[in-house]
Amino acid sequence: MKVSVVIPVHNEEKNIPIVYKETKEVLEALAQTKAYSYEIIFVNDGSSDNSLNILKNLKKSDPFLRILNMDKNRGEAAALTAGFYHATGNIIVSMDGDGQNDPKYIKDLIENIEKGYKVVTGYRLKRKEPFLTRILPSRIANWIISKITGLKVRDNGCSLKAYLSPIPKKYQIPHGFHRFLPALFGVKNNDVCEIPIIDRPRLYGKSHYNLKRTFEVIRDLLTIPFILKNPQKYEKFWKYSFYFFLTLSVLNPIAATLSSSKLWLLEIPLSFLTALSFIIQKNLNRFNKAQINGVFKVEEI
Repeated sequence: MKVSVVIPVHNEEKNIPIVYKETKEVLEALAQTKAYSYEIIFVNDGSSDNSLNILKNLKKSDPFLRILNMDKNRGEAAALTAGFYHATGNIIVSMDGDGQNDPKYIKDLIENIEKGYKVVTGYRLKRKEPFLTRILPSRIANWIISKITGLKVRDNGCSLKAYLSPIPKKYQIPHGFHRFLPALFGVKNNDVCEIPIIDRPRLYGKSHYNLKRTFEVIRDLLTIPFILKNPQKYEKFWKYSFYFFLTLSVLNPIAATLSSSKLWLLEIPLSFLTALSFIIQKNLNRFNKAQINGVFKVEEI
């Protein structure tokens, strides 16, 4: 049995040595107690600091460390996709590179995979983040994801997860859609186990999250149910819906004027439906293009 740990990093030069050391200790203990082999895959997502050089120095003394170097900063979704694609383990673990995820929980993730689950995901207790801009939007998003997909996972946004290898290789993950894992992979409730983890404060540097991303989450959420059903079919459906509602919203004021009726009252709902159909169609198109063109370009160092 082999474990691959995928760790995306972007400008984490001070965190990398600590995250590496902690992860290495956990995996060495697994290798000794369970005879598991392992690899640690750092995906350098276009860092502009000294992250890549630090990784290269660590690799000199560790044959189990792999470095995937992205051609430019493409975001966490692309970095995760690259790591998942290149991972060779039977079990793939993902975690943050900023130190907030404690690698000690890797052992618990793997133990539950051994019990027969396809996905094991952490849910964060005592989160060390702002309530209004991070925790509250996360809770709302998780509730909506649960209602839309039927997957009762409390914390889709927690990066600390373990998968049976084929699961995360299912899709090329477009920008932003990593926030909906594992729901995006279409797994069922019986396939998924949750474990509580204690969230740690970021060790060094600043979070890449901002309020703009909260609105991106809401926007992308609208697309998830159609991805899980048939993204190609529903892209066409919402494309034609957009043209239909756009035509009605253009013709409606003319009809209201000519007939002296209250048809103008329909303009707000028609404008809303036009915008909604445009957003969903655009996101489905982005998802479908990602499956054809891919979302990452990396070289292994």
